[in-house]
Amino acid sequence: MKKYGLLINLHAKEGKEMEVHNYIQEAVNLARREHGTISWYSYRIDKTTFGIFDTFENEEGREAHLQGEIAGGLLERAPDFLSEEPEIKKVEILSAV
Repeated sequence: MKKYGLLINLHAKEGKEMEVHNYIQEAVNLARREHGTISWYSYRIDKTTFGIFDTFENEEGREAHLQGEIAGGLLERAPDFLSEEPEIKKVEILSAV
């Protein structure tokens, strides 16, 4: 059951929008290999604002994801293509279909 989630907002530097777009679009392949990740979405809000929303059955899966390849790669690249640190919020899933 989806009970735990992460909501992450990303703000691309001007001129780096495609790099952020491509990274999070391709990261779904890494998320598919994560044992504890139930669902994983990447999205775009406007020209420079992107995000990721993912769900987990338990806190262990969520923490493993935060220590995994996607988060590590994102934090490593952040100084190059993000205008500010990623905004990472842990959320509790109240209902889902």
